[in-house]
Amino acid sequence: MSEILRASGVCMYFGGLKAVENVDMCVEKGDVYGIIGPNGAGKTTYFNVCSGIYKPTRGDVYLCGEKITGTLPERIAQKGLARTFQNIKLFNYMSVLDNVKIGFHSRTKTNIAGALFHTPTYKRDERYAVEKGHEILDIVGLSRYADTKAGNLPYGLQRRVEIARALALDPKILLLDEPAAGMNPNETRDLVVLIKKLNAMGCTICVIEHDMKFVMNSCNRILVLNFGIKISEGTPEEVKRDRAVHEAYFGKGIVAGEAVKANAEN
Repeated sequence: MSEILRASGVCMYFGGLKAVENVDMCVEKGDVYGIIGPNGAGKTTYFNVCSGIYKPTRGDVYLCGEKITGTLPERIAQKGLARTFQNIKLFNYMSVLDNVKIGFHSRTKTNIAGALFHTPTYKRDERYAVEKGHEILDIVGLSRYADTKAGNLPYGLQRRVEIARALALDPKILLLDEPAAGMNPNETRDLVVLIKKLNAMGCTICVIEHDMKFVMNSCNRILVLNFGIKISEGTPEEVKRDRAVHEAYFGKGIVAGEAVKANAEN
């Protein structure tokens, strides 16, 4: 397998606060890679460094072997890294299809003049965006909502619109920041199915999520952060067995398995 996204010795400081401290990561082609940790662990800050929103205090980020440290987020997106955010960022009064079409901006050639005067280039780009937009909506299960205003959709479907718009970039890797946040159990199960479907189609995915069941059911490798430090990395089974992970979530006293044993003895 080939490397898609790599972070080497990444640190992100805000004054005296060490939000991320010396974190390495390597996401390979075909991975569904999870990043988990308690609240305040530095997960979103780490995502922001990887996607160019923050320039790391120290360390470097590489996309397909190319150093992208300090590169503007829009340039990183053009190079093949797309992401969604914790808070849904849609154009609520535009249709679902129009929201997805916006994602094609980096793959089309129309300028402002072309859009104003509907030049042949604009018409070609528009046909391309509509055709490909419908294909993506079919993949994510939103075809019947193409003409619906995005703001009128249920929360779970709005999340899918965000993912569809990110897919319009034809990314080498897709970063999902808490995609299951606010979803009910049925929506979460459907999202797991979608992620597995996208991965089977060749999409490499890196996801932050609080829902442990979601991560364990969808990811093949997991990185665990706590107070900005990497405390574990491995397969779901390896991470589940790691005492440091139990301590991060439950404290350094009795961890889950020992609690059950102690209660039985009492």
